[in-house]
Amino acid sequence: MMKRLLAAALCAVLAVGMLAGCGSKEGSDTGSKKTAKVIDVDLTNEEYAFGVDKTQPELLEQVNAFINKIKEDGTLDEICDKYFGGGEPAPVESAALDESKDQLVVATNAAFEPFEYMQGDSYVGIDMEIAALLAEELGKELVIQNMDFDAVCLSVGQQKCDIAMAGLTVSEDRKEYVTFSDTYYQASQRLIVPSDNTDFDDMKDADSIAAALAELDSSVKIGCQQGTTGNSYIVGSEDLGFPGLEATCQTYKNGSLAVTDMLNGNIDFVIIDAAPAEAITESINEMQ
Repeated sequence: MMKRLLAAALCAVLAVGMLAGCGSKEGSDTGSKKTAKVIDVDLTNEEYAFGVDKTQPELLEQVNAFINKIKEDGTLDEICDKYFGGGEPAPVESAALDESKDQLVVATNAAFEPFEYMQGDSYVGIDMEIAALLAEELGKELVIQNMDFDAVCLSVGQQKCDIAMAGLTVSEDRKEYVTFSDTYYQASQRLIVPSDNTDFDDMKDADSIAAALAELDSSVKIGCQQGTTGNSYIVGSEDLGFPGLEATCQTYKNGSLAVTDMLNGNIDFVIIDAAPAEAITESINEMQ
């Protein structure tokens, strides 16, 4: 009888221990969610513009006149304030492509928040709202063609689209395919790291961060969106004046995938444009 009581007591102790162990493990998992942070230093200074079909010089003149108009009357600032000041985005709808109609066909990559992204079946973002107003100004029906970023300028160069509106940094290489409009936005590249990384916390200028990145070898993986200026910063670009890094460049279809992969431990850092960097990290961190 005594042996049975001792056995029962031992089982009870083991059961309590197992439950306590399970409880502590669950709590550990909850607290181990990784987040990301953006290093608040501009690595570059860039200008965004729209890429217009070279065979449509009249459209280029109209676009430049429109950019000047929305800058002067405050419309551009109002649109930007929606996305940087916590305003309410205005969804933009795309008509179906129909060559029998008078349409403005816009090439974009809707994975570049806050300039262009999807909200359900609608397009939203700074560029998309500008596109809607531009089409209205020209008296044309708006058609948005969503594609990989590195196909955006090419599609315009092949006259498949009239204009590229995709957070495009002006570069000589892209001028092979499009004629750039006047610039409408000043941009830069930013470094994203895991929140527990402190390597760059004390660095307050681009030169310091660039020097630290230049010391990294190929065992370090840095992610970016394929075909973007961040991609060029990592691999090097004579056109943009980037010497390139020894670190391994890992490309993705969009910045969100890159940041997610970093938090999963598959790459070390991410380099993308400043505004998307802030939007992406905030969104992903909220889900963690």
